[in-house]
Order: sequence, then structure tokens, then C-alpha cells
Amino acid sequence: MLEKLQEIVRQYADDEEITISGDMVLLSDLGLNSYELVELVCKVEDEFNVEISDRVIGRLKTVQDVLDYIARHE
Repeated sequence: MLEKLQEIVRQYADDEEITISGDMVLLSDLGLNSYELVELVCKVEDEFNVEISDRVIGRLKTVQDVLDYIARHE
């Protein structure tokens, strides 16, 4: 699951060679803006067959937060 999420995150990060770790903050560490975060969430929903509500998006701060959410809702 982590490898698949890393691939998705790299598509939206400023640096496609970046090493993605669970403690990385989506907006600041990866250089995502809010629009890119929404796009990333849509891609995660499609790839992992989960639904992430708009309310939840604001609580997904780190890569680990996304992984935890997927694990709870798969």
C-alpha cells in the first residue's frame, strides 16, 4: 500500500525523485497546493477504492494520515 501511495504522491510532488516517508506533510514538505491535494485525494480514492469526504481532506496532513485512513476504510 505504501509503494502505491508513494507513486501517486510523486506525481503531485515538485520532485518526482523524492523519497516519500510517512511523516512528510503533504502541503509543506511535498510542495502541494490545495488544488493538488484535492487531485491527489481523487486519485487515492480511485486507486484504493475508498471515499474521502471533503471534511476529512482537511485532517489528512501527512502521508501516514492518508495511509491510516485507507487502512481503516478499505
